[in-house]
Amino acid sequence: MTVVVTGATGGAGSRIVEELATAGREVVGVDLERPPNPRESDATFLEADLTDQGQAWEAIQTAEPDAVVHFAAIPRPGITTDAETFMTNVSSAYHVLEAAGRAGADVVWASSESIYGSVFAAEPWLPDYLPVDESHPRRPADPYATSKLVGEELGAMAARKHGISVISIRPSWITYSGEQRTAAARERFDPETAEKSGNFWTYVDVRDVVSMVRAALEADRDGHDVYLAAAAENFLGRPTADVIETVFGELPGECDLEGDESAFTTAKARAELGWEPAHSWREAELEEPCKPAFLRSDG
Repeated sequence: MTVVVTGATGGAGSRIVEELATAGREVVGVDLERPPNPRESDATFLEADLTDQGQAWEAIQTAEPDAVVHFAAIPRPGITTDAETFMTNVSSAYHVLEAAGRAGADVVWASSESIYGSVFAAEPWLPDYLPVDESHPRRPADPYATSKLVGEELGAMAARKHGISVISIRPSWITYSGEQRTAAARERFDPETAEKSGNFWTYVDVRDVVSMVRAALEADRDGHDVYLAAAAENFLGRPTADVIETVFGELPGECDLEGDESAFTTAKARAELGWEPAHSWREAELEEPCKPAFLRSDG
């Protein structure tokens, strides 16, 4: 299997490249810049600006891939202007999906939990029910989340137009072994004074994102489908419903959460992809950082 991976030198993309190359796939990694030490990987790397149709189509179609994993994007609001965030993510998604479709390649790509609308809202709000699943209404009110909503629609279009499989993964906040972001957030957390969290203190270990990508690539699926990727529990080590009720002042009328269970359910991925999260902050915070040798310095 030949796989093109975009965003290949980023935090999640680099680990996807490493995993697939180690598993014997022929991997072509595409990013704005080639890594400083590409020979540290079994993959081939190309520089390309995916917002440029010609570059995107050539990078993908020349590789004659069986599948494309699209993780290139501006990853959140506030990095550049709102217009640039939206236009970059939408144009790159369109070019990649169209190129993949013309090449007859299935696609797995990174959407986001922010697509529901609460994560980057000026005032985070409660969902209609908990835990949130893939069928919950999507109400984005920021350019990043809206770009992911458009991306999912483009994925559905590509699946219909070209007869390929497109799987949209909605990861939660991606964390990495050995880092202390969850620990720091947990240590300063006080439910009586805490600010509202639009993702309800949910996260996912990058290794579980990688394993979901592999499961999606190996799945026999038709058309377009979506799957949430989240850890089994919140990163606070507290009962999720109790925390949400204290911080928000209420709970949705329908709330079926037990203990520290994640506010985003991955039941669909378990049932249809045979995937489940295998990593927890409890172990990951104590582990040594593990990064691909070709990872860019800010990844």
